[in-house]
Amino acid sequence: FEEGTNLKAWLLTILRNFYYSEFRKRRREVADSEGEHAARLACHPAQYGHVDMAEMNRALDELPPDQKEALLLVSAEGFSYEEAAEICDCAVGTIKSRVNRARKKLSEIMHVADANEFGPDHVSEAVLVPPAGMA
Repeated sequence: FEEGTNLKAWLLTILRNFYYSEFRKRRREVADSEGEHAARLACHPAQYGHVDMAEMNRALDELPPDQKEALLLVSAEGFSYEEAAEICDCAVGTIKSRVNRARKKLSEIMHVADANEFGPDHVSEAVLVPPAGMA
């Protein structure tokens, strides 16, 4: 500020610039008071992936053979329910129920209540968590 200039105009310019700076900064920020967005961005340490997969394999061995086969075809191999039903020579509804029962049983065996409790790899998530709209 220089003496002899308009103090009020100078202060309003500072205030306006501060407002615009804060507005731009807030526009880039994501409102996440519950921490849900941050939780989705977090990932488990990579070294746990090997341990998780070993535990997953042991848990898969405890499933009945028909449930294990259906779960692996749909989740790990990426077949559709219709394709898996054709491979297993059964109805699509039967495959869906086998996969659902297998996922529930695996979650119980592995003591996993939520997908975020499991490791960083997408295979684990595919096996334990049904796709959106299928839960």
